[in-house]
Amino acid sequence: MLTSRNLSLTLLALSFIGFADASFLTIKHYTGGSIPCSILDGCDTVTRSAYSTIGPVPVALLGALFYLTVFALTLLYLQQPNQKLIKIIWLLAIFAFLASLGFIYLQAFVINAWCLYCLGSALTSTLILVVATVFVRRA
Repeated sequence: MLTSRNLSLTLLALSFIGFADASFLTIKHYTGGSIPCSILDGCDTVTRSAYSTIGPVPVALLGALFYLTVFALTLLYLQQPNQKLIKIIWLLAIFAFLASLGFIYLQAFVINAWCLYCLGSALTSTLILVVATVFVRRA
């Protein structure tokens, strides 16, 4: 059953998974370590491309901040339900989804390589958008 609590717990789980993924990529960016890619072989190509940063900031760090924000806002919602918090999550998720579409386009048509972790983040942000949309529509 899709209760507010279940939707909130789903958002917590998804944002935690996304945070772990994006944090891993951020750490690899700053340490210069190679990214193991078992299914696809383009992880390093993608994460070291010119499109992996905005100025000096790795895109993965921005992703980690997005997921951390969703996690924190969801925790706040669980403590004191307020539909404005869910609306903020939804708006952030729209932006993250659009960014993910852009990054998928870059992987497919510009970089010509695929990063499994990047695709995982795109899937996670898409699922957050779906859950947040259900949440907003129920309000």
